[in-house]
Amino acid sequence: MIEYNFGALQNGSDIRGVAMEVPGGKPVNLGDVATARLAKGFLFWLSNKSGKKPSEITVSIGRDSRLTGPELEAAFAYALIPYGVTVLRAGLASTPAMFMSTVFDECRCDGAVMITASHLPKDRNGFKFFDADGGLNKGDITDIITFAESDSILGRLMPVSPGSIEDSNLMELYCAHLRKLITDGVGSGETPLSGLKITVDAGNGGGGFFARNVLEPLGADVSSSQFLEPDGEFPNHAPNPEDKAAMASICSRVKEAGSDLGLIFDTDVDRASAVDENGCEINRNKIVALAAALIENPSAGTTVVTDSITSGHLKDFLESTLNLKHLRFRRGYRNVINKAIELREEGIEARLAIETSGHAAYEENYFLDDGAYLATKIVIKTALLHKEGKGISSLITDMAEPAESREIRFPILTDDFSPYADKVLAAFEEAGNSIDGCILASPNYEGIRLEFTDPEIAGWLLIRKSLHDPIMPLNLESDVSGGVDKMLALIKPVLDEFEKLDKSVL
Repeated sequence: MIEYNFGALQNGSDIRGVAMEVPGGKPVNLGDVATARLAKGFLFWLSNKSGKKPSEITVSIGRDSRLTGPELEAAFAYALIPYGVTVLRAGLASTPAMFMSTVFDECRCDGAVMITASHLPKDRNGFKFFDADGGLNKGDITDIITFAESDSILGRLMPVSPGSIEDSNLMELYCAHLRKLITDGVGSGETPLSGLKITVDAGNGGGGFFARNVLEPLGADVSSSQFLEPDGEFPNHAPNPEDKAAMASICSRVKEAGSDLGLIFDTDVDRASAVDENGCEINRNKIVALAAALIENPSAGTTVVTDSITSGHLKDFLESTLNLKHLRFRRGYRNVINKAIELREEGIEARLAIETSGHAAYEENYFLDDGAYLATKIVIKTALLHKEGKGISSLITDMAEPAESREIRFPILTDDFSPYADKVLAAFEEAGNSIDGCILASPNYEGIRLEFTDPEIAGWLLIRKSLHDPIMPLNLESDVSGGVDKMLALIKPVLDEFEKLDKSVL
């Protein structure tokens, strides 16, 4: 009897693993066998939740541009066929489009899977799962893994007349959906984007469709776009809006082309960031500010849920300029989405859940983190402002920026890293009560956040545990030159207490 251990593949609410051998890389742990068993685990989970027999279930499958995508797609699909499942094969797709396959009347899938590892290196791949209620949560993934590891559970899936694999036009439906949003939002006939030059950077991931099949048919000039061709080698830059080289590349391209707007996506298009008409990046805190400014007709005090590393300036902008309420929560896109849904269920208006990484989920869009939907809202507003002789930057001109910001990621040099990190956090909490001019931020939902009132520092820091890795990220911001170094000097005695915290990164 073979014992399987797929727990190492769980990455919060996703599955991620090594799918391809590369020189000096890690051993493959997400191949055909693991994929087939995880597919059956998902089928068992989906059948239990829906109350449907496997032969009554339809599952859509899509993939990003990774080299191992076609192989894993085939393994996943053919694992379902013996149980009578109808498989809709979307081919190259985006993660949000896969969820929409459960929504569009032409599909009405019971479940969907996207084969992607987001922005990770080319040797990685993984799965994101959906049903009609949205993306699966961490507990659901744990259940699927448990089912996949169990011969007795998978043995309950009884073979019947084989199902079918059918090619799907999902991405055509999805692009038509986005185009209609733009034409409804902008008006001006069949080509509402005429006169706009928009630069799209897909990073050789799956986002090239947005330029070619959404913007260009509506009249936009997308000739300055770059890296639209899918290429799993990712030869130009990491397909990641948080990557400095990626952002520098599109900023340079927007300036060179004189574009009205730049848009950049990650590999599977569930994240996006922007570049304004001046070639300046709208990223991290600024993309949160812009996304919030695009909330349609919010009530006063509508809550925006964000991750934990957002700045004090963002909070001021959201609450003072936009008249919204800011709930700074935890890292992890499922965490912020689930918190916003929880608030809605409590009767509190929460219309946007967003991470500084570019995961933006609007209540009006099923609380789906959809980079193309965010980009669509930005395009609509850009077109409307363009008619007034304004650019997209005009929406966030009132948001202040810090003089300095830095992120330091401390490796934890022990296998027992989680309890060790807890000790570090406890020491920082104690320091927050003893350092002059230092206040422990409250409420605070992740790590320890210290705010410094000394005018020579005028800043804050947040130290937290990584969601999955033996790392402690430390984020610092200051409104004065030299403030970050002064904060580091104040906390150095705390850091020095911990020998297994690798301080060579300082």
